[in-house]
Amino acid sequence: MTSELVALLDGKEVGRVHRDVRGRLSFIYEDARRNAHDAYPLSLSMPLGAKQHGSAVTEAFLWGLLPDNEQVLSRWAAKFHVSARNVFGLISNVGEDCAGAVQFVTPERLSSVRSGKEDNVEWLSESAVATRLATLRVDHAAWRLPRDTGQFSLAGAQPKTALLLQNGRWGIPSGRLPTTHILKPPTGHFDGHAENEHICLMLARRLGLPTARSKVMRFKGEIAIVIERYDRQHKGNDIIRVHQEDICQALGIMPTKKYQNEGGPGASNIAELLRTYSTDRQEDLDTFIAAMGFNWLIAATDAHAKNFSLLLSGRRVRLAPLYDIASILPYDEVDLQKVKLAMKIGGEYKLTHIGLHQWQKFARDMRIEPDRLVELLVAMAKQIPDEVNAARARAREDGLKEAIIDGLAAQLVKRARECQWVLESVSAD
Repeated sequence: MTSELVALLDGKEVGRVHRDVRGRLSFIYEDARRNAHDAYPLSLSMPLGAKQHGSAVTEAFLWGLLPDNEQVLSRWAAKFHVSARNVFGLISNVGEDCAGAVQFVTPERLSSVRSGKEDNVEWLSESAVATRLATLRVDHAAWRLPRDTGQFSLAGAQPKTALLLQNGRWGIPSGRLPTTHILKPPTGHFDGHAENEHICLMLARRLGLPTARSKVMRFKGEIAIVIERYDRQHKGNDIIRVHQEDICQALGIMPTKKYQNEGGPGASNIAELLRTYSTDRQEDLDTFIAAMGFNWLIAATDAHAKNFSLLLSGRRVRLAPLYDIASILPYDEVDLQKVKLAMKIGGEYKLTHIGLHQWQKFARDMRIEPDRLVELLVAMAKQIPDEVNAARARAREDGLKEAIIDGLAAQLVKRARECQWVLESVSAD
């Protein structure tokens, strides 16, 4: 069994993950890449200034690349004959197409992958894509079919698959070739979550926030929310991987601690990370603060540290477009009096306990003028009713028929008006 994995960035070896006889992991940079003029780190938690990095940050980074879905991990573990808790063993088998630019390749496959000998695409008919979506809708762990050879791994808990779109054809790539889109079928789990996310992403874009781009597509009788990967770029006929990592990875924190109340990062930690590393600090801070406000306005309760990411390229570090945004509002089984946000606002988690005073305190924590932040929140709240109705109309035009859409729109409008009232009435007292 292999005891090391080669990490490629942009197809070039950047270093290796080593596993010792006790199973402890470390990451060691390759000197030539570490000292190159255009070098950038695998992770901000593993700076180039140190050649070797220990088990804690290495494992946190690797686990951050894997699905937060026990069903998927168990299925992969059985398929690859490794433990579901063996991050090294799992990445050895699915690490050739990860989030960002990194590929983890076993030494015996290195020459084939780098030379392009393994480059191949299994092209899929529309019916074949539909079959995969139908299977995934029923079996949330069926990210790939047993006979597939292309590797990929995506973080997150939702059922999804990743495919390559090229010249109008969908396929499963292998070797150096990356996937370009994430496909999420509507499912019965938290009914309408994919539609919810699509509308919330549309709404965020309409309010001026940078987001991953999503659209509705039909494959025969199946519908999917198709999200264009922001960590892929087209350059001529080539598709280039763009490196990224989520905030937990950047801070060397295990994904099991992604929520602030479980020891994970809070808004102040993320703001400080942006101040330290972002090459456009003010714009990224403004985006992050606006995103926190937007999440409160729409009751997006899952905006934890893994749902914010950084793009790394050369000396540039930027906040990535927003993704995985969804509202808790349309679900009747949820008691809003008990709902908590993933990060504190002015010392409060509970949605119903967050008002003007908490946002004023949050503004001071973020080192911005409280009045400026409150004005932004009020402006977004005023925009939401018109923009959410436009987003609903577009979703209907695109063929989304689920009842959740009307319920979500109505709840978003109601909440926006309530939030506006809370901010303006208290400030007028």
